[in-house]
Amino acid sequence: MSIVTEVAAAAAPEALAHFEGSLAFETDCWDVHSVMGTPQQDFVLLDVRGTEAYNAGHVPGAIDLAHRKIIGSKLADYPADTLFVTYCAGPHCNGAARAAIRLARLGRPVKIMAGGITGWLDEGFALAVSS
Repeated sequence: MSIVTEVAAAAAPEALAHFEGSLAFETDCWDVHSVMGTPQQDFVLLDVRGTEAYNAGHVPGAIDLAHRKIIGSKLADYPADTLFVTYCAGPHCNGAARAAIRLARLGRPVKIMAGGITGWLDEGFALAVSS
């Protein structure tokens, strides 16, 4: 028995529920990239790192809204059913989760873009820079 198998894998029905459920909470960089700027884009992408980091390089089409600044009045122009996708620096950063919590507390649909900027760059996608 190896360190991998010393804890048994979940039964298939449990694994299915877990992995299907995880997709209700997150998406990935590739999926976001594939629809950004197309008629299929049905979400608003939020860069929640802060304006300085956003200006230095962000996902093209993302909106700069730091997680600490997510309040109802900043979202007033978006229909209540707008899906927001949040991202931060990467897997070492919890800003996307903090933003998701704020959005959920406001009753807004939300997912996290797993990997953040680090994942975006790892996929070979370019960043936009603000002046």
